[in-house]
Amino acid sequence: MTAEFALLLPAVVVLLALALGAVRVAVAQVQCVDAARAAARAAARGEPAEVVLRVARAAAPEGAGVRVGAAAEGGAGVRTVRVEVSSPQALAGPLGGTVLARAAATAAVEAP
Repeated sequence: MTAEFALLLPAVVVLLALALGAVRVAVAQVQCVDAARAAARAAARGEPAEVVLRVARAAAPEGAGVRVGAAAEGGAGVRTVRVEVSSPQALAGPLGGTVLARAAATAAVEAP
């Protein structure tokens, strides 16, 4: 092993850890978007809150937080519901750094 390789190896390991962390954050972001959309659709259909939370947690990353907003009046008297999903993700594993992957979706409440 040469001295140059010995000096370069830690930098390569750090870069690899950061790249893997970035991929993990990107996947978690997509999962948050999917979970928010699915839960907003369920809430718009009039599903009970337990079902909406179950739908969101099934699609969300492990340990994600889910918040369902009460239906609100939008333009032209259209009621909407908003679902927010967030999940803290370690950027570089044991090296430190945390990024919050989050998404929100809004859907019009369907008429009964």
